[in-house]
Amino acid sequence: MGSVKLPFSVQTRHGANFLLSFPISRFRSPFPAASAEPLTEPIVEDKQLNVSTSGDSIRKRFLEFYAVRGHKVLPSSSLVPEDPTVLLTIAGMLQFKPIFLGKVAREVPRAATSQKCIRTNDIENVGRTSRHQTFFEMLGNFSFGDYFKKDAIRWAWDLSTVEFGLSAENLWISVYEDDDETLAIWHDEIGVPVQRIKRLGEEDNFWTSGATGPCGPCSEIYYDFHPERGHSDVDLGDDSRFIEFYNLVFMQYNKKDDGSLEPLKQKNIDTGLGLERMARILQQVPNNYETDLIFPIIEKASNLANLSYKFADESKKTYLKIIGDHMRAIVYLISDGVFPSNIGRGYVVRRLIRRAVRTGRLLGIKGDGMGNLDGAFLPILAEEVIKLSTNIDTEVKIRAARIFEELKREELRFVSTLERGEKLLEQILTDALSTAQINGTVPCISGKDAFVLYDTFGFPVEITKEVADERGVGIDMESFDVEMDSQRRQSQAAHNTVKLSVENGAELTENISDTEFLGYDTLSTRAVIEGLLVNGKAVEQVSEGNEVEVLLDRTPFYAESGGQIGDHGFLYVTKSGNVKEAVVEIKDVQKSLGNIFVHKGTVKEGVIDVGGEVEAEVDTNLRQRVKVHHTATHLLQSALKKVIGQETSQAGSLVAFDRLRFDFNFNRPLRENEVMEIEGLINKWIGDATLLRTKVMQLADAKNAGAIAMFGEKYGAQVRVVEVPGVSMELCGGTHVSNTSEIRGFKIISEQGVASGVRRIEAVAGEAFIEYVIARDNYMKQLCSTLKVNAEDVTTRVNNLLKDLRDARGEVSAARAKAAIYRASTMISKAVTIGSSLKIRVLVESMDEIDGDALKSAAEYLVDSLEDPAAVVLGSCVDEKRVSLIVAFSPGVVGLGIQAGKFIGPIAKLCGGKGGGRPNFAQAGGSEPEKLGVALEKAREELVSFLSEKSG
Repeated sequence: MGSVKLPFSVQTRHGANFLLSFPISRFRSPFPAASAEPLTEPIVEDKQLNVSTSGDSIRKRFLEFYAVRGHKVLPSSSLVPEDPTVLLTIAGMLQFKPIFLGKVAREVPRAATSQKCIRTNDIENVGRTSRHQTFFEMLGNFSFGDYFKKDAIRWAWDLSTVEFGLSAENLWISVYEDDDETLAIWHDEIGVPVQRIKRLGEEDNFWTSGATGPCGPCSEIYYDFHPERGHSDVDLGDDSRFIEFYNLVFMQYNKKDDGSLEPLKQKNIDTGLGLERMARILQQVPNNYETDLIFPIIEKASNLANLSYKFADESKKTYLKIIGDHMRAIVYLISDGVFPSNIGRGYVVRRLIRRAVRTGRLLGIKGDGMGNLDGAFLPILAEEVIKLSTNIDTEVKIRAARIFEELKREELRFVSTLERGEKLLEQILTDALSTAQINGTVPCISGKDAFVLYDTFGFPVEITKEVADERGVGIDMESFDVEMDSQRRQSQAAHNTVKLSVENGAELTENISDTEFLGYDTLSTRAVIEGLLVNGKAVEQVSEGNEVEVLLDRTPFYAESGGQIGDHGFLYVTKSGNVKEAVVEIKDVQKSLGNIFVHKGTVKEGVIDVGGEVEAEVDTNLRQRVKVHHTATHLLQSALKKVIGQETSQAGSLVAFDRLRFDFNFNRPLRENEVMEIEGLINKWIGDATLLRTKVMQLADAKNAGAIAMFGEKYGAQVRVVEVPGVSMELCGGTHVSNTSEIRGFKIISEQGVASGVRRIEAVAGEAFIEYVIARDNYMKQLCSTLKVNAEDVTTRVNNLLKDLRDARGEVSAARAKAAIYRASTMISKAVTIGSSLKIRVLVESMDEIDGDALKSAAEYLVDSLEDPAAVVLGSCVDEKRVSLIVAFSPGVVGLGIQAGKFIGPIAKLCGGKGGGRPNFAQAGGSEPEKLGVALEKAREELVSFLSEKSG
């Protein structure tokens, strides 16, 4: 399994519970009873000689094995961890982090789990090797200060050789190079020959939880598929011979700041056994994908692609393995509340879905693979995954409808742009290869082209890279990253970002240190002007009327960051008697060149000089407004998690003086009752008048305490934690109220989608809330006055007026239709007859100042009156800017092979429009009335030419 060296966290949201269903007394353990009684009594069945080797059986037998040995069988935690430093659940130990770190008291001394895991760091190897997967199950047994090396090693060996019946001759062991104790246990007590025990270095066999904290050596068990190759020059990393299936981590040290190790008072055991790897060994198949845990999905995909996996070539087998793997990851992620989007976890699932869709198309799957070319095939494959989910996570079947809906929507959305993107990519690849051949260079796609494919056609750059690799073409990733950074900057809130020019910036930073921020504790302070810039150029003095950027040694002004905009206020230069010599109005504050605050403003009076002293004063009213909105944003995030689910997470924010904006991951619009519930919760918390707690902590301590962080944000060793006790706790450098009662009130003013899988709420609080309510009340009073009704009767009155309006419009429309039909009746004589044997009546005319509906009525009347076969084309200049066109064909004309819907497009294009419709009837609009005559003449020529030929 390899040692996991990423941070991890406790997880309280659980998936499936494993039910053990037979009495413990009927199983005879060859080992002494465990020191701790299991909290849930397991029941163990009599073993038969031919024990099933199915994945479900392996999982069950593992858990039973450790349940008998005093382990509490705990459910898998969600794939969405609570630790903000970990995007997805990557290992079985994740939910036990606080126990391992000594932050939370253990509830049981030992535990066993089968944990759902996602890892995408090796996604390119999926399907190409025998063992790489994005989704897998990690079987684990854990000891929290209870048993240690001897028991962990003995049980791992007995599980492998007795329970699962693996031959001892096929098992190799790795130990940490300095861990003589572990090597002695394996050799002296278990009896593994020293020639099958390998010492490996720190990278392979020493586990750490971070730069400091619990750590310890590992020992791993490998299965040898080719023991006949002997013991000389053995490389345990040789995938063609070995697979590592069981990893034992011995947490016995604490790593201190200086790198030294001290023994832990409480030593822990953390193990992981890969279910799919053990299934591969026991089921004697060549790779993890052909086990019963994945292969049914591959078979279903093969059927949709009209292929036989057995007889498929290696490339198609690889594609089928990718689909089999990815579908499991996709289904379990969506079940756990991860919906496709362009950020964070949502991007992981979107990337997997798009890889699966493209791979399916490479296999030849069209539409749903069952004849419906407009359908989606991922939901059909998801059905197979859900069939296999019973003993993994019982919630998946309950959430099946949501999974199918999300997959169908995402697949069809991607397919709609995929074909155009594929054509563009093919052209880009062809051009790159051609250019490279001419110039004698290495073929490469520019970062700009790769970004267009990503931004316009929804191609993740990883997919573009895969396709390019297949053709031997590279990608300029540096310029792609530049394009991405540019897009991120453009999508930020529209505030002027002050940038110091390179030449002057380098010069300035030699003499200017980071700005000391005092704004948490005071809104005014004396400060010294460290630098002045005008149009990006350093100057020594700035006079009245000029825009200026001021650098101070210290400031109470908050610089824009974390979604909160910069403070407004004034800088004053005073002389004796507090007489103001100069005034600078500050309208924005940004950070530049690290932590230098750049105050952007205008010199309103006097002259300011570098080295001069100023009184810096923040606008207290605006600061209060932004504080209210920032704290309200924290309350909003907590309310969203309570109402629509803990899996939702922040995707961006803006905290301004007049409103707040909060983007979050969610796959549908909020319902009216959900919006009301969210508002109700927040206003309740406001009314509770809760005092906020703000403190600076070590980053690790803040995470352990449960503080929420933004994915993608970078944090230092120390962080500021803002807590509304009982409601929210977030890592945040922004400014906040001291008591929730200061917020006064909260109102959501809009909720809308801004990207696939991302919703946006705009809201007001505090003074902005009061202003909003007063403004809405005034609008209502004006409306009541206009309608001459009380407020409670406005809705009824408006509904009645709308009904009257609809009725009136209907009458007007009917009158216009009658007038148009009357005019049309006078035009029948203008129809021409085409053909000798088959006489076709054709009428192409203009009916000015007739709207589209009336023109439609006229065309229907004419084509009926002229009798079959007949063709009618009518045009009208509705006004100075609009054109309306109608084409109506009788059945006899359609039968000749001409369709109204296709005929009208080129005609409408001549007068700046487009349109379409059915074979017998179509309509279009245009924006160039002056060209209507040309369009109608073209229609007449085309009709006469075609129908003359067809009618003989």
